[in-house]
Amino acid sequence: MRMTNDILRGYDIVCFSSIDWQFIWQGHQEIMSTLAANGNRILFVENTGVRAPSLRDLPRVRQRIRNWWRGTKGFRPERDNLFIYSPLLLPFPYSPLVRRLNRVLIVRALKRWMQAAGFGRPIVWTFLPTPLVREVIPEIDPLASIYYCIDDFASSSRAARRITHSEQQLFREVDLVFVTSEKLRERASRFSSQVHLFPFGVSFKKFQDARVASNQIPADLAALKRPVVGYIGGVHRWVDFPLLAQVAKRMPEASFALVGPVQTDTTATEGLPNVHFFGNRPHDDIPRYIKGFDVGIVPYLLSEYTTNVYPTKLNEYFAMGIPVVATDLPEIRRFNADHGSNVAVAEDATQFVHALQQALGPSDGSARERRIEVAQENSWDARIARMSALIEERLAEARSRREPWEVKLRRVYRRARGRLLSAAAAMVLAYLALFQSPLPWAFAAPLTMTATPRQADASVVLAGGVGESGQPGGGSQERVQQAVDFYQSGLAPSMIFESGYTFAFREAEIMRDLALSLNVPAAAIVLETSGVNTYEDVVRVRDLLRARGWRRILLVSSPYNMRRAVLVWRKQAQEVDVVPAAPARTQFYAHDRGASLDQLRGLAHEYVAIAWYWFKGWI
Repeated sequence: MRMTNDILRGYDIVCFSSIDWQFIWQGHQEIMSTLAANGNRILFVENTGVRAPSLRDLPRVRQRIRNWWRGTKGFRPERDNLFIYSPLLLPFPYSPLVRRLNRVLIVRALKRWMQAAGFGRPIVWTFLPTPLVREVIPEIDPLASIYYCIDDFASSSRAARRITHSEQQLFREVDLVFVTSEKLRERASRFSSQVHLFPFGVSFKKFQDARVASNQIPADLAALKRPVVGYIGGVHRWVDFPLLAQVAKRMPEASFALVGPVQTDTTATEGLPNVHFFGNRPHDDIPRYIKGFDVGIVPYLLSEYTTNVYPTKLNEYFAMGIPVVATDLPEIRRFNADHGSNVAVAEDATQFVHALQQALGPSDGSARERRIEVAQENSWDARIARMSALIEERLAEARSRREPWEVKLRRVYRRARGRLLSAAAAMVLAYLALFQSPLPWAFAAPLTMTATPRQADASVVLAGGVGESGQPGGGSQERVQQAVDFYQSGLAPSMIFESGYTFAFREAEIMRDLALSLNVPAAAIVLETSGVNTYEDVVRVRDLLRARGWRRILLVSSPYNMRRAVLVWRKQAQEVDVVPAAPARTQFYAHDRGASLDQLRGLAHEYVAIAWYWFKGWI
């Protein structure tokens, strides 16, 4: 395989991205689209998550589902040589059990697609250092692996802090590490000797074409009063809105234009007539917007996260020749050290206003030309060519170290034997834990609720059809006996048998006949035969209680159904005093050590049912 224009050519590449393809255009899309244009086939795997989703992520979840449906099993072509995969995975990236399941799902999908598309052994390029991605990489047997570290994920949010250990492991495991900032390089170098600094670049030709073209700036931007102080990119929580508000108030003659999706609270700038939010704009229109700026700004907060950030917009501003004012970020300082003091740095609002006024003042053409030269030095073509050279070197080294097939075959068999032994050991441990230990009953304990029986208007017996035992009538006899005991002891002068189940006979009628045989008078027995689940049982019995003015009941049901039943009563009939009174011992749930398979099924059914009832709003 050979390179054209010093950029990789002829390889298959799987990219694990930290953003979705349709998100704000960043280095992820730029690099992969450039590699695709140079004859490499790219599979772009959209973000598999660094934290559990929250309510604010619902639009992204909906979009992911739409993306999945747009393709074939989540895969779709985007352009020549470039394909997108939108995986649907369980959203708990640090749960070992969920991670194993997600790994099986994504590896199976990737291998099937690679086989169908004729993908050979790929180069793996990841922007994500999650445990899931680390485990997937060896499964697809890459020619080489690259981790492009562009953010300090651990400081981006509390939910993402658990990623630290996995990232450190990934630094050690991959063949090459690319980073975007000096601080990230310092951190990565503690774990790898193959760390290389590659800040995000700029698609220079696209911006150059817009700069020299005669087309006008967008009409909505052109309508603003000049001068225009502009910002390009996500309007996120790292933007210093209090600073921006102070600066805008001190410069009422200027218009402040923020072009990008609003992703956070912007209350600090509300009511300021010279601050304008344009929202998201197509990537191809961004150069035209910057062309309409008189000065570009990078007003970021100083934080642990932004000390690692290299603002990509720097080179985009410079590619259009406009001056830039930024807050005092470490990467801005390094940029000035590498390229001359081209960016004005401000430490507070007063300095920011002064720097903007200086930038808006008269200047000669040489400063503008120097900015354009700096942007050209930082073009994506130059970046990707240097990356490509490093990747080719690693591939050549790997080819020179290639092992004989006999050694590989023996290693494959050793791994298979190890996996088989591990799986057998796991199965034995699972069997012992589930069937030979009291562990299942420890998990079952929260399902039970007990209270000392006391005087009540009636006993309410929930029969449950086949119930937890899976057999008609399972458990109903012992529950009838419990209600009869309460009647005979004077605690509950009436009893309500609730069951809508019919096998050969109505279960409620069988329960009544059993109570009659134990000398309970027919006048003390009430039947309710329309409920088909615990929720309907409660609602139907509640109506009976209200009609009779009864306010306290002794609730008789399976011991492990009691939690769900009481929760339904508390939600649907708050006026009723419910005393949980399950039989002390039941034939189906009798246990000394581990549980039987039927018992495990019954316990699992209760937990699933509680979750379903919560979802339905019944509890």
